Amino acid sequence: MPHRLISGPQSMRDRVQETLSAHRNELVSLFSRYIAKGKGILQSHHLTDELDGVDGEDEGMQKLKDGPFSQIWRCAQEAIVLPPFVAIAIRPRPGVWEYIRVNVYELSVDQLSVSEYLFFKEELVDGQYNELELDFEPFNATFPRPTRSSSIGNGVQFLNRHLSSIMFRNKDSLAPLLDFLRTHKHDGHALMLNDRIQTISGLQFALARSEEYLSKLPSDTPYSDFEYVLQGMGFEKGWGDTAQRASETVHLLLDLLQAPDPSTLEKFLGRIPMVFNVVIVSPHGYFGQANVLGLPDTGGQVVYILDQVRALENEMLLQIQKQGLDAIPKILIVTRLIPDAKGTTCNQRLERISGTEHTHILRVPFRTEKGILRKWISRFDIWPYLENFAEDVSNEIAAELQGVPDLIIGNYSDGNLVASLLSNKLGVTQCNIAHALEKTKYPNSDLYWRKHEEKYHFSSQFTADLIAMNNADFIITSTYQEIAGSKNHVGQYESHIAFTLPGHYRVVHGIDVFDPKFNIVSPGADMSMYFSYSEKQMRLTALHGSIEELLYDPEQNDEHIGMLSDQSKPIIFSMARLDRVKNLTGLVECYGKNAKLRELANLVVVGGYIDASKSRDREEISEIEKMHSLIKEYNLHGKFRWITAQMNRARNGELYRYIADTRGIFVQPAFYEAFGLTVVEAMTCGLPTFATCHGGPAEIIEHSVSGFHIDPYHPDQVSTLLVEFFELSQNEPSYWNKICDGGLKRIHERYTWKIYSERLLALSGVYGFWKYVSKLDRRETRRYLEMFYILKYKDLVRSIPLAIDEQQ
Repeated sequence: MPHRLISGPQSMRDRVQETLSAHRNELVSLFSRYIAKGKGILQSHHLTDELDGVDGEDEGMQKLKDGPFSQIWRCAQEAIVLPPFVAIAIRPRPGVWEYIRVNVYELSVDQLSVSEYLFFKEELVDGQYNELELDFEPFNATFPRPTRSSSIGNGVQFLNRHLSSIMFRNKDSLAPLLDFLRTHKHDGHALMLNDRIQTISGLQFALARSEEYLSKLPSDTPYSDFEYVLQGMGFEKGWGDTAQRASETVHLLLDLLQAPDPSTLEKFLGRIPMVFNVVIVSPHGYFGQANVLGLPDTGGQVVYILDQVRALENEMLLQIQKQGLDAIPKILIVTRLIPDAKGTTCNQRLERISGTEHTHILRVPFRTEKGILRKWISRFDIWPYLENFAEDVSNEIAAELQGVPDLIIGNYSDGNLVASLLSNKLGVTQCNIAHALEKTKYPNSDLYWRKHEEKYHFSSQFTADLIAMNNADFIITSTYQEIAGSKNHVGQYESHIAFTLPGHYRVVHGIDVFDPKFNIVSPGADMSMYFSYSEKQMRLTALHGSIEELLYDPEQNDEHIGMLSDQSKPIIFSMARLDRVKNLTGLVECYGKNAKLRELANLVVVGGYIDASKSRDREEISEIEKMHSLIKEYNLHGKFRWITAQMNRARNGELYRYIADTRGIFVQPAFYEAFGLTVVEAMTCGLPTFATCHGGPAEIIEHSVSGFHIDPYHPDQVSTLLVEFFELSQNEPSYWNKICDGGLKRIHERYTWKIYSERLLALSGVYGFWKYVSKLDRRETRRYLEMFYILKYKDLVRSIPLAIDEQQ
């Protein structure tokens, strides 16, 4: 009997054409509804809502709704309606896209290329077509990458498997490893190997001799006792601080040379001293250790970096000690110096980080031809300053480090661009951390960039993002969702695969989320500040008086307004910046509209200013005004408390726990959240947490196990879920405890700074090694990026007006 040939999966075009043949009337009816909406963009929920809303009594429509077509349609991310055409972007799985166009009048279906789809999309803005197309795919076409969506974010494992299989094919291919070990230095001193070892066979012989020698020593013998013996064999410092540690490292390398294995390679590289000096770049906002949280553009990113560097310094010190070295690591957080510091330390050039010995904030001012800019400016307005800033930073870090760093870490769009400029100039390994890419926060902000340009300058920012993400040696994200989203939601980086800025350029292949540069490394909360409410002996009860004043003091002032008449009720709590995306006003409106929810619980939000005249942030001012109007509209007096942004982290940690004492909950209602540090903080303190399903929190929380997912675009469903939780918790008090315990378990398994710092240093070593021994430096891509930077980015930022200090 002949075997049936197995072919690849049908294209989306073929599947839709088949459905059109089988359900002509039904599809004509459905697509006619889309056409009736007129020229424009339909988002995924618009497409599925029309399908879900079909008349259940129509048998043909019901079959269409229940059949395979419904599965296809739930993969559709957007549709461009230009009657009689409907072009659809379909995403069958994360990172994989297909484009089709349906002619509703002729009942035909065409497959579209990326370029054709974007060209069609550009017709929505009065035919402002692009002559410039960007395509990074040819530079990476021969570079291996995984193909399964589940492998996205595990880049280093894939890279090690692939490159080690090539590198260890024969002895000749091991030469780059030997060169790397022989040329490895710190402060001009050789590490690992000296000139006595010149060949692979010589290395194997020396390793065997040293292994035999070390096996005869007591395991705790310090390296200094046998340093000169190993030096005579061809070895320098770096193998370990004791005989046992050095023996283990020698054994790992022998195993590699005899029976190569990618996991052994990663372990060995993790033991090589490679990272001594680190520069972390975060230019925007008020970067400081006190009195800054809640100021414009100053929130979770500052907390993230401060916790990051403390953990990183501890891990670097531990690793350097275990490597048998007496080197002192240095970490510099590079940010902007703001002369008008508004009561913060942001006008100080150098500031040591508390809780560290070797980590400092290095502040460098923004400079123009007219001199130093004194005042704060929004993160959306800083693009014209960054090139000069990068040049000045290069000189400053050279003076502080007396050399170049081993690793540069960028943060957010501006920091990642500066990190790109620095890494290219200094030849240093670059790591990017986006925190939040603005493109996914503001739907269609690429196509309609002109509507946002005066306020946000997205054309410059999206261009900077494209340059930085393609320039980076590796990118770390807090969650999978940041890279490739979920089954139903597009990831932050994924949104940069293909897009258009009409009048500027069209991106047909901007980034590949399957690229092995992507790695998931999740942060945690500072366990000294954030711990379970049940840890009674650790509780900061001395702060309860000031917390109760914050929550219940009847005085209405600039720090808090609103009253909680019934203090026996549990509290719905939220804390965030007061901007549109964080959606605190959306939570207040959701609460105000549901009478049952108001009956069951009080609402407390912490964020922003109460007095709009105190803010200089355009978006925050708008949200302040909206908050005041909501309080009046829903008559929230007696049930709602609004507290200004709080900068005391110790008290904030105890505030979470105090809310938990009331059997309350934490709600994070953002329209999009890249990670969700407050989600981790709340869960670490034992608060049952309800967080947005758009972004990282959907990955942090296991729905109904360690918390709950909410969709801020459906506030009625959110309020219903909150009512159900409070009612169930009243009837079964153990239910509140169950969700609390599930959250704590999740945090301790996945989200700690110790795990984070170990992983970050391991990645830096692996990518630094492969960059040295292979073509992983992506030189062709970087030359392409240099041209794009000069011809497009610099031209775009010239259109952004420079800020003027008041005295000028």
